[in-house]
Amino acid sequence: MLKRKNLDDGINLSQRPANSGEQKNNVLFKAAPQEDKSTLEQVMSGYSKLLIEDPIRPFHEAALQTIVDNVDYGVLKVLEGTWVSYNNTNDDQSKVNFIGSGIHTTIMPSPGTNSGGIPGKYSFECEQYIEKLIFNLVPGGVRNRGGGNEQFCGAVKYEQSIKSVNAVSGQESLKYTPIHEETGMYLWLSDVFNYAATEKTIAEDRGIHAISPDNPNKDLYKSGYQDETLFLILNDQGLKEYVTLEDLNGRPYLEIIAAKELKPGAGQTGPYFIPDYSISRSGVIPHGSTITLLGDLVQNSSGFLMTGAPQFPHGDAAWKYDHLSLSRTMGGAGASETNPINLDQPAPAWVFENLDDQNDPGENKIYTQRILAHDLYPYSVRPDLRLRDSIKGENIKNHVLIQMSSKNKTGAQGGILNVPFVNRFVPSVEMNMRMWVETVVEDEKEILQLQYEQIIFFEFAFGDDGGTTSWPHIQVNTLRKIEDVSDEQKRLIEEQFPAANSILPTTPAPGCPYKKE
Repeated sequence: MLKRKNLDDGINLSQRPANSGEQKNNVLFKAAPQEDKSTLEQVMSGYSKLLIEDPIRPFHEAALQTIVDNVDYGVLKVLEGTWVSYNNTNDDQSKVNFIGSGIHTTIMPSPGTNSGGIPGKYSFECEQYIEKLIFNLVPGGVRNRGGGNEQFCGAVKYEQSIKSVNAVSGQESLKYTPIHEETGMYLWLSDVFNYAATEKTIAEDRGIHAISPDNPNKDLYKSGYQDETLFLILNDQGLKEYVTLEDLNGRPYLEIIAAKELKPGAGQTGPYFIPDYSISRSGVIPHGSTITLLGDLVQNSSGFLMTGAPQFPHGDAAWKYDHLSLSRTMGGAGASETNPINLDQPAPAWVFENLDDQNDPGENKIYTQRILAHDLYPYSVRPDLRLRDSIKGENIKNHVLIQMSSKNKTGAQGGILNVPFVNRFVPSVEMNMRMWVETVVEDEKEILQLQYEQIIFFEFAFGDDGGTTSWPHIQVNTLRKIEDVSDEQKRLIEEQFPAANSILPTTPAPGCPYKKE
């Protein structure tokens, strides 16, 4: 988890410049006037990793309204607004067929198949798309109460609508088809507090029983309540005797009588909650799946705010299965990461041949031939190359990279739940996401740009050897806020996603409820 840097004022910390020259976690924060910083620089200058030895603020009910009024959204704050598809109009031959800013690849079971039938049959679609994506900050934040630990999260509601774009044969017009709707929330998992017990909470939240007059140890409970842990020891006379922790003095003990009641201040010494992720995303997808992703900002030598543009691979280096629309379990197109296909070159000759036992003895190529032969190659094979090519010629000053997954290698886990039909025939088992928030300099003006890649893995059918097959479903897109696109692109979005008929909101999201004193 990332914490706001200056804990001395406790609230609204991200708005203040960092202490000059302070070194923390190999990230150097230097004070600078906010007006000299880009939007991302303003937001990210006040954050570092939360560690166990870092100060944790106490929670007091009297401060609740102040905390709520100063909720922290982290880098998610810059997402607020309406984002729409953006096509870079720089003169570049790789962009001449960009009729939609996004690319999706979708693999589904072939008609007539089932999980116990003939393996290897699937349908493949790859299309360009346009998108409208609205983010609304939820005012007031979200208070998560955990006894001795409290966490206040900045919630950002999102609603997404996508239409595929296809050329119509023999016509100049394009066909726009709705293909995806999604709603959900991002949470900035920040602002951890310690909430120790007080006389008020002890009395109100359960009530307390006075110690029984028949209790043989009643004199040890000075408050009149069973709020001490007692330890049975052998005293200097060799007799068994109960003492409190205060009188134990490191002596060995034979048994314990646990405290039944809290004392004021209980919980002050922990355990303390140190979240291992800074961001979560919860989404509802109409096909019948709900997702929870957990992730964080990626850090490099310059910190969480990275200088320059995102780096995407070229040539042989682009053949990485984590980002391909085909998996190793699909045969891998007869290639490997040590013997790759260069996606910046024309597709191999075998892609356009009739395959048989002689030129495809392992049946690896036939699995993936149509993917490499697609009109949108190489994006049909590695969609995020579209992101790479979309920013050619742009002057990107800096960027932040968010990386999230439903299935993390270590630590807390997200997950996916599917409705029965999806779970039986095309279960979604894992989702990974990368999202870049970029500062672009155009005409001496700084504007924000959003790029994302999300990969969902389906599992259906099996290979000749009975092994489970993993089928990637990938979406990538480049977006800008609607006020930062050309009039032509703005008109297209307003035409295809009319506000009157859209499910997307035009008013801010309502605030989350919390207890007011």
